[in-house]
Amino acid sequence: MLRQPGGVDDDEAVRRFVEAVPQARAVLKGPLTLPEAWRGRLGVRELGVRLTYSALVDADFLDTATHFLRRPGPVSTGGATMAQLRDRFERRRVEYLDERRAKAGKRGRASSMEGVREELYAAALTAALRKPGVYRMSAPTGSGKTIAGAGFGLHHAAEHGKSRVIVAVPYTSITEQNADVFRRLLDPRPDDPDEGGDAPVVLEHHSNVDLDAASQRAEGRWQRLAAENWNAPFVVTTTVQLLDSLFARTPSRMRKLHRLAGAVLILDEVQALPKPLLLPILDALRALSEHFGTTVLLTSATQPVFESLSPWRDLDVPEIVPDPVRMADRARRVDFRWWERPTLAELAEQVRQRRQALVVLNTIDDARRLFTMLDGRTEGRVVHLSTRMHPNHRRTALNTVGKALGDGEPLVVVSTQLIEAGVDLDFPVVYRAMAPVDSLLQAAGRANREGGDTCGEVVVVDLADGGRPGDYGPAIAVSRYYFGPDKAQPDELAALARYYPHLYKTLELDAPPVTDHRKLPRGQLVQHHRHKWDFPAVANGPLVSPGTSVHRDPKRAFRMIDQDALPVVISTGPDHDRIVRLIKQARDIPQARFAALRALQRWTVMLPRNIAGADPVRARLRPVVGDLHEWTGPYHDDLGLDESTID
Repeated sequence: MLRQPGGVDDDEAVRRFVEAVPQARAVLKGPLTLPEAWRGRLGVRELGVRLTYSALVDADFLDTATHFLRRPGPVSTGGATMAQLRDRFERRRVEYLDERRAKAGKRGRASSMEGVREELYAAALTAALRKPGVYRMSAPTGSGKTIAGAGFGLHHAAEHGKSRVIVAVPYTSITEQNADVFRRLLDPRPDDPDEGGDAPVVLEHHSNVDLDAASQRAEGRWQRLAAENWNAPFVVTTTVQLLDSLFARTPSRMRKLHRLAGAVLILDEVQALPKPLLLPILDALRALSEHFGTTVLLTSATQPVFESLSPWRDLDVPEIVPDPVRMADRARRVDFRWWERPTLAELAEQVRQRRQALVVLNTIDDARRLFTMLDGRTEGRVVHLSTRMHPNHRRTALNTVGKALGDGEPLVVVSTQLIEAGVDLDFPVVYRAMAPVDSLLQAAGRANREGGDTCGEVVVVDLADGGRPGDYGPAIAVSRYYFGPDKAQPDELAALARYYPHLYKTLELDAPPVTDHRKLPRGQLVQHHRHKWDFPAVANGPLVSPGTSVHRDPKRAFRMIDQDALPVVISTGPDHDRIVRLIKQARDIPQARFAALRALQRWTVMLPRNIAGADPVRARLRPVVGDLHEWTGPYHDDLGLDESTID
C-alpha cells in the first residue's frame, strides 16, 4: 500500500510473515477491518492507516535498535509531567518578561504592548481549560502570540492529559528564534534542579539543525534520537517538516506521525499555508482533532476564513480572543500610506532620507537593484536579505540588524518576503511593495513593534518598474478590491473576513467536480488520491501516462515547497574547510552521506533550474551527488550568490 507491491521479494516476505504470525492470514484473505469511526469520511480512513503505519514503523525501529545496540528500550523523554512543565513555564515566563522589560527600560523603549500581551495570555489560559478541539487565536503582530500559544498548549495538555505540545511555524528562521525562547523557558538548568527530571524538554527539528554536531553535546544523543520519532514533550518544527511528513510514504518520514495523536498542535502564521493544498491540510487537521485526540490551535494576525472551504464548512472553530476587533484597535501601532507608481530610483531617493527603515520587495532582482542604489549612499549601514544567501549567512545578517537596531544605529534593510513572518525586528518605517494583503500586514508587523509613542509608518509602494512572483496576480487583484486609498486598511478585520472567501473562490480551490479527475485543482486531486489510498500519487504525483509510463508529475503531488530548484552548496567563507570535508563525505562515503547532506543544508542555496541551466552559471557548478552541486563562482558578502554578475 505504501510502496509498489507485486515483486518477488514482496511475495516471499508475505509468506514468511504469515508463517511467523498465522493470525495475519485472516487479515490478508478476509474483508478489510477498520474501526467503525473511520468509515464515515474517506480522509479519516486514510489518515488512520498512516498513523497506524507510523506506530508500527516506530516500534520496529525501536525493537531493532534494542536488539542490535543492546539498549534497554526506547529513549526516555524525561521525568517531567505536563503539569510540571506548565508550572516551570509559568515561573520562568515571569523572569523572562521582567528581563525584557528591564532591557527595554535601559534603552528608553518601554513597550505600550505589554497590556495587550497580558490580555492575550490570559485569554489563552482561559481557553486552555475548554474541551479539546480546533481553536483559532487572532491577535495582532507583536502581541505575544508565541508565548501565548505555548501557554495554551502546556495548560491544555496538563488539563486534558495530552502527551506533548508541537509548535509548527512556516520558516526556519522563526523556528530557531522560537526554539531558543522555549528552551530557556522549559529545559532543565543547574540552578533550578527540582523540576521533575533533568532530561531535555524542547526538541528543535528542521532542515537547518545539525543533529550530528548536536550529538557531540551532552544532550545531543537525546536530540538526535528524539528527532527520529518526536519522542519529546515539546517539539518545535516547521510546517514543511510537519505537513510533508504527514502526506509522505517513506518509513523514515512517517515514523513520527503517530506522535500527533493525543497532542496539542499549534500552527503559527497559518496564513502562510500554501493555498493550493489547503483542502488536504484542513481535512487532515479536522480528522486529527475529531478522531485522534489532537487539539489544534491556529494563530495569525491575518486569520484566514477556512470555514468557507468544504473540509471545514460545518466545523465549529472557536476564537479564543474574546474581542479580536477591540484588541486589534487597541494594538494599532502603524499608519498606512499608499504610494502609487514610483520607480525604484524614486523609492531609493526617499529611503536615503530615513535614519532607520525596512524595505520589503517582491523579487530577488528588485532587492539587489535597490541595495546597489543605496549601498554607500546612506548615513549608515545597508543590509540585504534574500534566499540567494545561504541560511548561515542570513542568520549572521539578521544578528547584525538586531544589534544595530538595539544600539540605535542608522540602518536600512532591503529584503525579500523572508523577513515578514515572526522575525522580531522593530523599525520606525517599513516600505512594502504591493502584495497580497496578508503579506502587507505581516510586513507592517516589523514597524513600531513595541508600540512606541510615535506611530509607525507603513508605505505600500505600487512600483512602476518592480516585479512580482507569478502566483501573486489573483491575490493582489482581490486585495485591491478591498484595500487601498479610500478603501479599508490592511489591518481591518471585517475586510479581511471578506477577502479570504473571495480569494478562495477566485483560485477555485473548491471547484465543481469533473468527470476527468486529472483536471481537478491540485488540492482536490490530492484528496482524490487519498480517498483511493493511492499513496504514491499523493506523495510523488500521479502517473504522467497511466498504464504506459512509470514517470510521475511532482507538480501535482502534495509538496509544501513547489519549487523546481537545484540545491547549490556555497563552499567559500570561514567554514570552507568543514564544508569541503562534508562535500567529500557526501560524494565518496555512502554510510556518511545522509548526515553530510543534512549538515550541508546550512550552506545551501536553492537556485531555480532555469537560472542554473544558463551557460555562464552552469559552468560554475560542480556536481557532488544527486542534484547537489558545489558553487565555484563568486559569492558576494552582501548579496550572496549573484548570478547576474557572471559573464
